[in-house]
Amino acid sequence: MGAQRVASTLIAGAVLLVLAASPSHAAAKIQRLVSPGGIEAWFVQDATVPLIAMEYAFSGGGAQDPAGKSGVGNLVAGLLDEGSGDLDSKTFHERLERRAIELSFSSTRDYFRGSLRMLKDNKDEAFDLLHLALTSPRFDTSDVERIRAQVLSGLRRDTTNPTSLASRKFLEVAFGDHPYGRQSNGTLDSVPKIDVADMKDYVRRVIAKDTLRIAVVGDVDADTLGKLLDKTFGGLPAKASLTPLAEVEATKPPQRAFVPLDVPQTVVTFGGPGIRRHDPNFMAAYVVNHILGGGSSSRLYKEVREKRGLAYSVYESLLWMDRSALFIGNTGTRADRAGETVDAIEDEIRRIAEEGPTQKELDEAKSYLKGSQMLALDTSSKLAQALLQYQLDKLPIDYIEKRNAIVDAVTLDDAKKAAQKLWGQGLLTVVVGRTPQAAAQPAVAPPKAN
Repeated sequence: MGAQRVASTLIAGAVLLVLAASPSHAAAKIQRLVSPGGIEAWFVQDATVPLIAMEYAFSGGGAQDPAGKSGVGNLVAGLLDEGSGDLDSKTFHERLERRAIELSFSSTRDYFRGSLRMLKDNKDEAFDLLHLALTSPRFDTSDVERIRAQVLSGLRRDTTNPTSLASRKFLEVAFGDHPYGRQSNGTLDSVPKIDVADMKDYVRRVIAKDTLRIAVVGDVDADTLGKLLDKTFGGLPAKASLTPLAEVEATKPPQRAFVPLDVPQTVVTFGGPGIRRHDPNFMAAYVVNHILGGGSSSRLYKEVREKRGLAYSVYESLLWMDRSALFIGNTGTRADRAGETVDAIEDEIRRIAEEGPTQKELDEAKSYLKGSQMLALDTSSKLAQALLQYQLDKLPIDYIEKRNAIVDAVTLDDAKKAAQKLWGQGLLTVVVGRTPQAAAQPAVAPPKAN
């Protein structure tokens, strides 16, 4: 980005951030809106501030990158707002900046996602620019090479970033040759091979109406929004042409891998097979996972940082995808204490797998997760993001209303079973740093089942 574009974007973001701040939207009425042309969206009308936030996604993402050319979706995401139709990149961004319109795209493992935020008075121009970006991207050579250079620069930085190396290696260990085993932003080998034909083919295959999911929150009425959605998305192809993606189970623990890197701090990434979002025991796993690794009150934080002083932070979370699921955690420590840190993490995970949480821990976790829901939905953008995710997770439209009751329904027995299922086999562990002490340790046998 040029300095002027960065400055304009920051100013626009500051304006929208101020306007977006409002009381919690969690109790807002969520409507299922269907436009005259059949475009469906989850919609919350809110006139608290003159702002509209829209989040949307198409099935696809990095999993649809061609073999040997990982990073196509990521390059497309970087280029859709670099000029479209008769607007070159400079003109396109000037129009965005003049109206304080925020438009962005991203490619995740399973989805090609987009975000649009604007002031109410600028909605027509904002949706027009999005329509242009989706339907007639230019992919001008100068823009393609500039964005490619930015991506390659980031990938080169990643080769000396222990956290990035650990994450990349962990996915390789967990998923092997499956598309989930590669990074969505590509590699130093794959990105130079991607050409404009690859990107145009990706757009043709992925950006289509049948997999489109939309969430809108803001100061707009249903009739007006329906017309805007038709104008923006109505001309897209009816059906995507996606490559089928196989179900995959993460590699069974325990396993360890070591990546040598001469850096002051050793990074440890750990995890294993998770629980799918549609699993009936998912909420029990979600609650017990908060107990283990969900913040400064978690077991891992207390054991690794507070009691032993091994790391500044340690966390662990659930990650679910369309065709698989993981739990994954991360910490950083001194090279000479990496082995001790891995041992401490494994001991704590073995203990919760064998014993489960206490009733007190369960009650406190449930109370926190219920209360934090309100704070997590306190802006229009956050609510739109949540509503989109609920659609991608195939949850009901009234999930926000039901969520706390689902959390409350988790019993101590449910939590213990979820802990054993998640962590009873041990860990996949990747250590990146100067010395291989942690990797040289023999793999720990999985704990006995209860």
